[in-house]
Amino acid sequence: MILHRYFAYRFLKTFGGVLGIFVLILVFLDLVEQLRRFGNTPATFADIVGLTLLNVPQGIYAILPLIMIIATIALFLGLARSSEMVVTRAAGRSAVRALMSPVLMAFMIGVLGVAVINPIVASTSREFEERSNSFKGQDRVLTLGSTGLWLRQGDDESQTVIRAETANLDGTRLQNVTFLRFTDDGLPVERIAAKTAVLTNGAWSLSNVKIWPLATSLTPESNAITQDSYDISSTLTADQIRDSFGTPSSIPIWDLPAFIERLKTAGFSAQRHQVWLQMELAMPIFLVAMVMIGASFTVRHQRGGRTGMMVLFAIMLSFGTYFLRNFAQILGENGQLPAALAAWAPPLAAIGLALSFLLHREDG
Repeated sequence: MILHRYFAYRFLKTFGGVLGIFVLILVFLDLVEQLRRFGNTPATFADIVGLTLLNVPQGIYAILPLIMIIATIALFLGLARSSEMVVTRAAGRSAVRALMSPVLMAFMIGVLGVAVINPIVASTSREFEERSNSFKGQDRVLTLGSTGLWLRQGDDESQTVIRAETANLDGTRLQNVTFLRFTDDGLPVERIAAKTAVLTNGAWSLSNVKIWPLATSLTPESNAITQDSYDISSTLTADQIRDSFGTPSSIPIWDLPAFIERLKTAGFSAQRHQVWLQMELAMPIFLVAMVMIGASFTVRHQRGGRTGMMVLFAIMLSFGTYFLRNFAQILGENGQLPAALAAWAPPLAAIGLALSFLLHREDG
């Protein structure tokens, strides 16, 4: 038990050191990037520093597997140089048993990352997007709620709020839709209800329409009119509507299942968000795979010039696993693989490969 605690302490210490180095690197790199992006905007230097600090957690969370593999390699190389692994084997402990503590720590870091760090990263990412859009003069045009989906469009003279029960996959065809038009001062002008609304080039094309004037009458129902079709000018595009969803990483994992249900109810495809949810749930297993890959090449006592070669093999295999995971994610988002298979197959396959290689090196 004492030996396991010692290995766990060494692993956490090494992981913390590598994490701190990457945080400093990302802060400086992201600061330069934000200065380039917002140098011609009204944002001050303090605003840019704030944007950098909001964006860095997302970058760190994205490269967490890379940090894990580097920390694992550094740990076992240090143990090999000090001959601590030799002493451990002489005491009757196999490399597989010595690996239990780092594996457990990696799994706990993964669980902590998914349960705690993921919501923090989602919050900072969402705040980063909102501040970035405000500096660029852009606003989010779509909001998805329990009562349906809401859109907003407007110009300098008027604003229009749009609510629909359902939509097609790209949000350009709405069902059971209501348009509320307001003046620039926030006073209601008219209410328009339609069975369907289709976004065309520069306008919404409505069918089965009923219009209530709100500005000129105290009894809008008495002056309401119905039409078979009606057009409302619009500055929205299909790309703007799609981009308003943001990325799945900007939604906390605890809220993601409910958001997926709202997407399905509104008629949008939730495949991308389902894959992301499964990828996040598989994160602890993927970090375990990174530890096992790094340990399988560096856990033995290194001799001569083989150290560099073993480290290179470990890094190449870990990067290959990371690439395979991202490739499977793309296939899952495109619907070519089930979400669970795309998320769980790469880390489980990597664990099996690393374990077989480790057992082969240990037992011949």
